[in-house]
Amino acid sequence: MNFFDLHMHSAFSEGTSSLEQLASTAKTLGYKGICFSSYFSGNEVIKKFYDEIEKIKQKVGIEIFLGFEARNVKELNMLIERRKKFDILLARGGDLKLNRLACETPEVDILTHPEFERNDSGLNHVLVRAAAKNDVAIEINFREVLIYSKKTRAKVIANISRNVELAKKYGAPLIICSGAISHYELRDPLVMSSFATTLGMNLKYSKDSISKVPENILNEIKKRKSEKWIMPGVEIIKKVIK
Repeated sequence: MNFFDLHMHSAFSEGTSSLEQLASTAKTLGYKGICFSSYFSGNEVIKKFYDEIEKIKQKVGIEIFLGFEARNVKELNMLIERRKKFDILLARGGDLKLNRLACETPEVDILTHPEFERNDSGLNHVLVRAAAKNDVAIEINFREVLIYSKKTRAKVIANISRNVELAKKYGAPLIICSGAISHYELRDPLVMSSFATTLGMNLKYSKDSISKVPENILNEIKKRKSEKWIMPGVEIIKKVIK
């Protein structure tokens, strides 16, 4: 079984650890691949990030993907227009308007922490049904639990558990990510999987959320990189006339 962590930030984007530190630690913990997430500031940063990623991949020996995380509706629309230029599109959850748009947009791969800084879970049955229809993965963000304590942690866990319940009921994909901004916040994938069982997932479901679900996202990346790919569900097919 291959494990992936598709949401972490390095010193390039609000993090405190270098990409090499994150990649090295992730490999030691047993991950096959990671996604380095950043915020879009222009087309020129894409080449810069890919150059850095290629150097680290060769040095560390782990798959590294480039993701951009939209922080508002404007950024999300801008990133959708550039969808084929990078690997993974994440939408930074918390704001209800952005949560809704992300769930309704098939170009989005992951809706990160939809409950972020909220008193509720940030999702309902309508949004989760949309996420299931558009194959948008709903994130279980480990860092949201890690950094809080006492009543705040209990509230976060309750909100995440609510989203797990909704995703299970309506068939939306769930993905476990560290959300790490430091290599010290990374955890063994089996520890992450075990943690997810406390949120209402059985062991197989939780393991799929850190292996099968991210693998499905990465398989879609390969399709997007093809010249035949137009948009989700639309590809150019060569017609053979006999």
